[in-house]
Amino acid sequence: MNGVRAIVIGASAGGVAALFGVLGALPAGFGIPVVCVLHLPDDRHSQLAEVLQRRLRRPVREAADKGGIEPGLIYVAGPGYHLSIERDFSFSLSQEEPVHFSRPAIDLLFASAADAYGAGLLGILLTGANADGAQGLLYIKNSGGRTVVQDPREAQVALMPEAALALHDPDHILSLSGIGQLLATLEPSEC
Repeated sequence: MNGVRAIVIGASAGGVAALFGVLGALPAGFGIPVVCVLHLPDDRHSQLAEVLQRRLRRPVREAADKGGIEPGLIYVAGPGYHLSIERDFSFSLSQEEPVHFSRPAIDLLFASAADAYGAGLLGILLTGANADGAQGLLYIKNSGGRTVVQDPREAQVALMPEAALALHDPDHILSLSGIGQLLATLEPSEC
């Protein structure tokens, strides 16, 4: 699976442990940026970036409005704002209405990333308790990108992977360790 320029990951219930499982497999010099939306309560500061950075021992940042996307970094959406990727590969934060009762919403990140990266995007949908991300994953697929869905039988909460599988056939249906192994084999695209 060559030519991947960016990876987007969505998760909800059970997502923190799932992210540890997937991102923990990345090799030391992994150069492809990874952008994650995890459904968070929007009433408090999120410790997600700090927790991931401590556990993974690699740079993790909360995505900042107008901030550029750097190779080799893991970005997480902060609470209370939708996270989008602009065509100039910068982040945009907004406070539009929640989607699937969530802000940040996975669908919005996935669709905006597909518009920016096209065939260079890999979208991954993990455990979760609603349908957020299913439409966005289909949009990535229809934009030429590649898609991965966590095996619902292994997901802590199967609703989100099942919603994605009801809409389209992803390129891969894998366990968390399988997703981690797949990511570890990716080489950053030069273009």
